[in-house]
Order: sequence, then C-alpha cells, then structure tokens
Amino acid sequence: MKISKEQAQQNRERVVETAARLFRERGFDGIGVADLMQGAGFTHGGFYNHFASKNALAVDAVRAAFLQRATDTGPGEGIDDILARYLSPQHRDERGAGCPAAGLGGDAARQPDEVKGVFADGIGAMIQAFESAVGRDDLPAGERRALAVNLLAKAVGAVVLARAVPDDHALARELLESTLAGALREAQGTGAA
Repeated sequence: MKISKEQAQQNRERVVETAARLFRERGFDGIGVADLMQGAGFTHGGFYNHFASKNALAVDAVRAAFLQRATDTGPGEGIDDILARYLSPQHRDERGAGCPAAGLGGDAARQPDEVKGVFADGIGAMIQAFESAVGRDDLPAGERRALAVNLLAKAVGAVVLARAVPDDHALARELLESTLAGALREAQGTGAA
C-alpha cells in the first residue's frame, strides 16, 4: 500500500524523534537500526526508504536533539535559571530527553565528521544562548563568550560525571550542587568557580 508524501514525512520525523531519544539513552552504538525502527513503530525494512545509513539518521537525530534543547530555553531567560535547570537531578535523570552534549559527547568523538559537524553547530548554539543569558554588559564581548564557554563546559561535565555514578549516591548530588553554586558565582562575577 502506497502512502502519501505527507505521511512518509511524518513517519520519517517519528523515526528521527525516536532515534534522538534512544541515542541519548543508549549511545550511538548501543542500539541497532532494527530496534530504532521498532521503537518508532515500524519494521526494519522501511529504514532505507528514509535514510541512506545509520550515520545519516544520527546526523538528523542529533540536530533534532539540539533543536529540542534550544526550544527548552525561554526567550529572555537568565543564566541562573538555565544553569539551575541544566544542573538539576531531573536533567541528570532524563537521559533520553536531556542535552545531547551531555548524553552523547563522548560517543560523538568516535563518529564521522558529519555527526561531529552537527555537534559543533549545536554546541555553538548553546554557547551563544549562554552568552546571551549571561548578560554582563560589564564584560567585553570576548570575555563574555569565554565565560559562556566555561560555564557550558562545566555544566556538561558535571552532568556527565553525575550520570556516571548511581543516581542516589551522594556524589551525584554533590557534583550537580557544587558545580551549580560555583557556576552561579562565576556568572554573577562574585568569584571563580
């Protein structure tokens, strides 16, 4: 039975959305095409109607994951709120809906340049969002950007480390809380983190 172009596009979007979630949960190599398609409600055979390869799907899935994270930040939201939400136990626990930089950064280092390029774009957009949210008109633009890069790297690193230990372990909570406190001081210019 032939489906419409509109239905084919909706099916493709469902596969991309499912892959974005499952890749963040299990890693790029932690799930195969058959399981990805099953997770989206389709058979394995339909995969190549939409994608040339698993890497092609990874590019689209990572792009979708970064776009999702970008829409999670409200317009005009300050850095304090962004950091508090990012460095929260909820974000640590929601691997499938969390930040792709924290969920897949280590995996991305072993992916083809096409996937790395999407990461570069996504991380660049996150830096710009952090830079805008920091405000800090007292800083020259270069220093404001450096601060945004520093805050993002600390936040991503803290989430990665907090996910590496059991969720109920005191260290998981300490990593998030200590990084948040230091990042807030640094963002406000009241001391280094």
